Amino acid sequence: MLLHFQLKGDVLRSKGPLYIVPWRCTRACTSSCLHCGFASNPPAHDRIATEDAINLVDEIYYFGASWFGISGGEPLLLENLFEIIGHARKIGLNISLITNGYFVEGKIFDDLVRNEVRVSISIDGNEKTNDFIRGKGAYIKAISAMQKLSKEGLLDCLVATLINVDTVLTNATYKNVKHVIDLAEKYGARWVVFHSFIPFRRAKEHLSLGPSPEQYEWIWNTIYDLRQKYKGKPEVNVYDPFFARVTKQRGMANFEEWFENVFLGRCFFAGKYMSVIENGDVIPCSFNDRYRLGNVKDKTLKEIWEELQTSEFYLKLRDKSNLKGKCGVCEYREICGGCRTRAEYYTGDIFESDPACAYIPKTLRE
Repeated sequence: MLLHFQLKGDVLRSKGPLYIVPWRCTRACTSSCLHCGFASNPPAHDRIATEDAINLVDEIYYFGASWFGISGGEPLLLENLFEIIGHARKIGLNISLITNGYFVEGKIFDDLVRNEVRVSISIDGNEKTNDFIRGKGAYIKAISAMQKLSKEGLLDCLVATLINVDTVLTNATYKNVKHVIDLAEKYGARWVVFHSFIPFRRAKEHLSLGPSPEQYEWIWNTIYDLRQKYKGKPEVNVYDPFFARVTKQRGMANFEEWFENVFLGRCFFAGKYMSVIENGDVIPCSFNDRYRLGNVKDKTLKEIWEELQTSEFYLKLRDKSNLKGKCGVCEYREICGGCRTRAEYYTGDIFESDPACAYIPKTLRE
């Protein structure tokens, strides 16, 4: 059983090493997104029970996190979700939830408002592009959710994944990227986050969904330009290590402050992050289920975290001098280092260079 804390006034908790601990509460979803590894699967048979989920919330609280993040699949399919959210709010955790917007209506919408849940909506471009990736009608549902949440001040972020469905490097991709930012501006979202494509299996047809290195280079520079245009309203961020190198090359003002306090794209695989999946297993990367750190039914989050910090494998991975190929000799290695999950899926070696990068390090050009 999970260690269950009795919430008493004399119990002190310290600020933990993670601001937010995410929980992928279900694999079930209404969509069959091209880039997702959990599309339309039924709920996992070994999903943790309500009591254990509530104990997980207590664990996150005493681990010292301020936010409880909820994702899926489609988390609003979880029948006991608001019982768990209600407990989290009662003990003082803030709630962040990411959804495709399909169920943001009726009682579910009322429960989101009542619990002051900060909601992120997944949307990948204009209606044609988004529905090609997510299924017919997904765009309309997402827009409807944005409209409702915006009126309540709960629309936190729009999240888009960049995959090779447009003729990238053409006006179509630019319009899709700008369209998502414009939606965020229109409905008052604080953030827009663009994800690079990270594979979940090694099948050739799946790996081919990723943009080419040259296409990524164009995309990140385009997003950098759009960041300058929108001036933080909304804030535009990127889940990809390459973007740090691009911003450094482009001469971003206050780079160090942005890199440490704003940038979301650093690869935290090597002991700087963990999240919980539906059966209670803890993983070091939300995009990689192959590595398991333990289960919250057997160990506390603090114990799992401490073991992660002393693991020989993760210590080796954290030291970027152990990276191979051009990642290992790149002058931007310490602020980038590539995506370790993507490197492993494309090359079979987690220490290899990330093949999605177009940049040639200075030492290899001399």
